[in-house]
This record gives sequence, C-alpha cells and structure tokens, in this order.
Amino acid sequence: MTDAFGLYLHVPFCSVRCGYCDFNTYTADELGEGATRASYADTAIAEIDLAARSFGDAVPQVDTVFVGGGTPTQLPSADLVRMLGAARERFGVAPGAEVTTEANPDSVTPESLAELREGGFTRISFGMQSAVPHVLATLDRTHDPARVPEAVRWAREAGFEQLSLDLIYGTPGESMDDWRRSVESALALDPDHVSAYALIVEQGTAFARKVARGEVVMPDDDKTADKYLLADELLESAGLGWYELSNWARDEAAQCRHNLLYWRGGQWWGIGPGAHSYLHASAGVPGRGRLVGHRWWNVKHPAAYAQRLAAGESPRQDGETIDADTAHLERVMLQTRLRDGLPLAELHPAGRAVVPALVDRGLVVTDDERLTLSLQGRLLADAVVRDLVD
Repeated sequence: MTDAFGLYLHVPFCSVRCGYCDFNTYTADELGEGATRASYADTAIAEIDLAARSFGDAVPQVDTVFVGGGTPTQLPSADLVRMLGAARERFGVAPGAEVTTEANPDSVTPESLAELREGGFTRISFGMQSAVPHVLATLDRTHDPARVPEAVRWAREAGFEQLSLDLIYGTPGESMDDWRRSVESALALDPDHVSAYALIVEQGTAFARKVARGEVVMPDDDKTADKYLLADELLESAGLGWYELSNWARDEAAQCRHNLLYWRGGQWWGIGPGAHSYLHASAGVPGRGRLVGHRWWNVKHPAAYAQRLAAGESPRQDGETIDADTAHLERVMLQTRLRDGLPLAELHPAGRAVVPALVDRGLVVTDDERLTLSLQGRLLADAVVRDLVD
C-alpha cells in the first residue's frame, strides 16, 4: 500500500459514442440544460473546492493528476488548464508531479497542445486504437489513421515529457496482419508508453447488441491470446518492457504513475459525474476495527452532477467501506498484474499452499519474497488470481 494521492478529473464528452465503450460518456445531443461543455470546467472546479474543504486542515498534496473521459480535449485547452490550476490552488501539486490528459488524435491542434503543455500538463495519452481503417470503422472510431503521426509530432514539438498510445486488439474482422500493422505503426512513432487492451464485450453497449444479434462475431480466445503474444514480442524488441499486463514503457520514468497509484493501493479523489474515489481509513474515514478504507462514487448523469454542485451539495451518490478481507483480495488481484509482482507475505496460508503447483505449471515464478507472472501466466492471470485467493 502506498500513501501517494492522486486526483482524477472526468470529462464526459465525446463527439460520437463508440459502440464498444461503456464509460460514462455523452455526446452533445444527449445532454440537456446545465451540462454543457461551456459550463463544465466551472462545475468541476466547484467539486475540487468541495473536495479540498472536506479535508479541513489536512489537505493532501497531489502526486498525480489524470484527466480522462470521454475525450477531455473536447473541452478548450484553457478550460483543462483552469481545472488543473484549481487543483494546484486548492490542494497543491507536488514538484515533478505527473499530469496526464487523454486525447483523441482528431481533437487536438498544435496550438491546443502547446497551451496544455504551457499550462502544466506533462504527459499525453492518444487513443490510437488501430492503424487499419476497417478496424477503426468497426470500433466506431472517427479519426483518420494519418492524423496520429501528426498529433504525436505536435505533442513532441509542444514539449510533453511523456507520450503514450492506446491500442485495442481482438476486434471482429481484425487479422493478425492488421494487428501487426497497428503495433508496428505505433512503434514507428517512438512512443514512451503503449497500452494494449483486448476488446471486451460490455453488457448494455451497442456492440454487445450487435454480437447478440450475430451481426459481428468475436474472435476465439486463442487468436486473441496470439495477438497479445505478438504485441509483447514487438514491444519488447523495440525496448518497451511490460510493467502491467496491458502496459509497456520505455523505462521506469515512462510508466504511468497515476495508474500505478491505483494498482498499488494509493488514494485518490475522482472529480466529475460517475467518478470514483478512495481514501484509507487513516485519512479520516470514520470507522474502526477491520475497516481499511472507503470508496464512493458520484451521480452519473452530468446534469444531475451539475445541479447538485450548483445547489452547494455533494455530488456523491453512494459508497462502500473496504474491510481487511476485501482489501486483501484487491491487493492480490492488482499486484499480481504487475511486473514487480506480489509479496508472498500478502498471501493467506491457503494461497501460499497453491504457489508450488502454479510454479510447476509454468504460470508464475518466485523468489524468497515475491511471486511474478510468467508470460504464459499473463495469458491466464484471472485464473491464477482465483487460485491464490480461493
């Protein structure tokens, strides 16, 4: 567990809703009064004020800021900079803090990127997803693949310290050659960091309805696993090492410190509609005994979120206490995904008892102190975690 503190700012706007996405996002025509892009920065700043006041005299300094969505760069750069400025004024941002924004390649310009960098953003993560037009079309992505190199060049010229590209594999109709082309196209841009996620059919999405109707057919698990192995081979050969199941970085400095905060049990406050937050019990969450922390989440719809803050009310919808058993399960699940591995001391006796069998099956490697997934184990990580906690 780490005492690092992060701030997540959710921007719920997108130009189109991608069929596979189940994030809390909205297009302009889905929102009514009180939830416009023009007013959003002021609403989010109102919650930043509320969050800082809730700590009284013990306001924590922010170690990482991550602006996600949605498409944060649907907002003017000046608004994103104002939101960051509010975090700096109300909390204080640590020297050398990582400050990330997500962006779509078609939602930035040289001028907007320069304004973001000048305003304090140090890291940018572009949603590339694929370099193949028919794959992007299946995913409902609207950008031209040729725009990605331009956006990367502009970000480099603006002076961003770290640049990441997001990819998705396992899209229906995507061949192994398509996937190779996407990974090699990403590597040709010399990113500091690459995330590669398998496409998941999330219930309630337009994509899930297409699958249910038989309009698209998902690839089998073996083909999807082969794509993971290909990505790992290409990325490692190019000097990007895996540090989490779906993430590769040029070096330790290029690893996403905000996501590591989540995976290592840090604390964060989520700003925005539907945003989640987590604080340790020692950070002032009421409770005693086996209580480890508290997690809560905001109302999801941007209009309801804005209305509550306009009335001076908290946008919180609900929450849950995290006891020692739940915290243990989450630590095993998350730390097992990391290249650093899981301290064997974290395991209960029943969990330690299954470790030799996992080693014999070639799924994990161990030393005297830690357990780490092998390459084969990374393909079966969920099953490994089940064995360790059952």
